[in-house]
Amino acid sequence: MKTAMIAMSGGVDSSVAALLMQQQGYDCVGATMTLFRAGDQIVCERACGAPDDAADAAAVAARLGMKHHVFDASAAFRTHVMAGFADAYEHGRTPNPCVECNRCLKFGCLMDKMAELGLDCIVTGHYARVAKDQETGRFLLKKAVDPAKDQSYFLYALTPSQLAHIRFPLGELEKSEVRRIAEENGFVTAKKKDSQDICFVPDGDYAGFIERFSGRSCPEGDFVDLQGSVLGRHRGVIHYTIGQRKGLGIAVGHPLYVCGLDTDQNRVILGENEDLFQDAVTAERVNLIAVDAMPVPMRVEAKIRYRHTAQPALAWVSDDGLLHVKFDTPQRAVTPGQAVVLYQGDTVLGGGTII
Repeated sequence: MKTAMIAMSGGVDSSVAALLMQQQGYDCVGATMTLFRAGDQIVCERACGAPDDAADAAAVAARLGMKHHVFDASAAFRTHVMAGFADAYEHGRTPNPCVECNRCLKFGCLMDKMAELGLDCIVTGHYARVAKDQETGRFLLKKAVDPAKDQSYFLYALTPSQLAHIRFPLGELEKSEVRRIAEENGFVTAKKKDSQDICFVPDGDYAGFIERFSGRSCPEGDFVDLQGSVLGRHRGVIHYTIGQRKGLGIAVGHPLYVCGLDTDQNRVILGENEDLFQDAVTAERVNLIAVDAMPVPMRVEAKIRYRHTAQPALAWVSDDGLLHVKFDTPQRAVTPGQAVVLYQGDTVLGGGTII
């Protein structure tokens, strides 16, 4: 019998994923990661990895007659996700912690546990799909059927060899159908709300989290315009991100936007809305899924943030390993630290971290 580890976050999606895998004939084992160690100065109620979530996951596993394991992943989460998040903001970048959590935790630590237990595959409640190219035998990552829930953007760092052992059973479903299945099966997670915020900063106060986590206060500095003229004082670079308009406290008679973060001189650079547009993006930490290499420009559609509509562009990887994306039309608020992800149709080619 085929075997599967179900990554159970305690939410409705992973609960239904477990049921669907059982219905496909898999012998399933549930696994939940605890992400927060005692003493972490965060508010984590109803956040992924909170104690109540582990209890909900265990309840669903028991209802399905599955073994359920709880693994302590707090050290890895603190190092790779929380510390990386804080460090990026302190260096003027706006990171995407969900990408790192997928890379290092769900398909890093948890995938290692899958192998240790001798199981065939790992299953999550992500809205995405895995497909095998029948001509090449290569495993591909594809968008979910439901465009409103598609999470392929967060998964671009997966490799074909990993995808061979990953299943996304919700990729063909809409969210309303997932809720209906959960309710029909009496899961305690059926009406549980989806997480809307970064799990370790559920109150949305990123700067407050960073100062508590690092134990350092971010110093004030100058707001400057694009010519370097001082416009006022800022509260610390961790309070700002590219494209931000609100909360600047600058009165000049017309809207200003954050166009750059100069951490070397502790300056926040402000400009007009039109100053936010650029047609070229460069990215590091590049991962390619559908192709082995991209030495010459390829036609793609590229997203520079999760809610960004993919736009036509040319993309290639230079000899130094950097990904270059040249959009057909300029895009607004390209943000260092975010991911640029490349698509051809519903297939994810790969992506990287914007620099």
